[in-house]
Amino acid sequence: MKNLGVVSIITPTFNSSQFICETIESIINQTYPYWELLITDDCSNDKTIDIIQKYILQDSRIKLFKLDKNSGAGICRNNSIMMATGRFIAFCDSDDCWMPNKLEKQLSFMI
Repeated sequence: MKNLGVVSIITPTFNSSQFICETIESIINQTYPYWELLITDDCSNDKTIDIIQKYILQDSRIKLFKLDKNSGAGICRNNSIMMATGRFIAFCDSDDCWMPNKLEKQLSFMI
């Protein structure tokens, strides 16, 4: 797969423990491998952080940021965007799943 540039995937979380595994797995399984997943958590009080941290240990492309006070999904997205290093930005909510070739198809179309 040709490297067309890193895609910064922006994911806000808040008490997403029942969905976040499937979301992260769908990103890990992308056919386009040049991405970073930037997750900003909005003060979750369930197991969301613990789950994300397990994935961080397995894949260095995943990064977690935590807000100091509950501020909403928009602030979470903006925080992750500020940390993004990619050529492209994509948004994936914490309860969404992507088809394996989503990034590959989108990049092919945009390029």
